[in-house]
Amino acid sequence: MATKIRLMRMGKIRTPYYRIVVTDSRKARNGLSIEEIGRYSPGQEPSYIEVNSERALYWLGVGALPTSAVEAILKVTGDWQKHKGLPGTEGTLRVAAPRVHKSVAYEAAVHNAMNEPKEGATTLKKKAQEKLAAKSAPAVVEEAPVVEAVVEAAVETPAEETPVVEAVVDAPAEEAAAE
Repeated sequence: MATKIRLMRMGKIRTPYYRIVVTDSRKARNGLSIEEIGRYSPGQEPSYIEVNSERALYWLGVGALPTSAVEAILKVTGDWQKHKGLPGTEGTLRVAAPRVHKSVAYEAAVHNAMNEPKEGATTLKKKAQEKLAAKSAPAVVEEAPVVEAVVEAAVETPAEETPVVEAVVDAPAEEAAAE
């Protein structure tokens, strides 16, 4: 029986991953396989490659022929060089950095959230900035010139023509004065 080591396609449309399998060369691509010896996922950076070296070397030793794609994967892992007796048996496989556990990442996010400013959003709208500035540095209201101007107007004009003056005071200034 002619055996091949080839890729069995799995996954969804446009997001494939593959199993590296040993199968009869006359079977369909995703048909019945003899043994699964590894996995390959090209969608990640770096690509995820996992090969059971012991089983791959056994099947290569008994005459199973790898397809060109599987041969390239075996060269990256170093198994092809071991089988042929070539230098470079350590391979050129790049390994992704280990992922942080979910609970550790959650604790770090909570810790960062506790250290953020308490005012709310990082960029305030224009009116909100003005209100915040008015609360933090209240404007000093000068009432003396208004009173003096009213007194001078009353002295200069007769009593019948005295204008009625309404004093308008800003709400933040009243709150600042109350505090």
